[in-house]
Amino acid sequence: MKLRSIGLALTGVVALFLLQACTQEQQNKISRDIQNWTGTNGVLEFYAGDKVVRRFLKIDKLSTAMGTQDSQPRPYRYGYGVMDENLNFVVDPSEKKVYFEISDYASNYLFFENPH
Repeated sequence: MKLRSIGLALTGVVALFLLQACTQEQQNKISRDIQNWTGTNGVLEFYAGDKVVRRFLKIDKLSTAMGTQDSQPRPYRYGYGVMDENLNFVVDPSEKKVYFEISDYASNYLFFENPH
């Protein structure tokens, strides 16, 4: 039992050392990969001026569209989320999960982890 806990501690120390040896970009990629695997309780809000006009809840991730023939990134992102029609931050029984797209040229949106 004692040998097992020493082994676990050493594994943790090695993992921490390897993570510190990674560049910031590599650490960010590892973090994104973990979030892609575990999911994120994201919120996406669209604004008209300073007013929220559309909100999507329970978004796991936003993906960049890729071309099927050339594998090049396309100028939009997409995802799935529950449209919060009454903007109350609650998934009501009448609100459904929908597909959405966001142009790269749009600057009136904000994506964040749900604080509730």
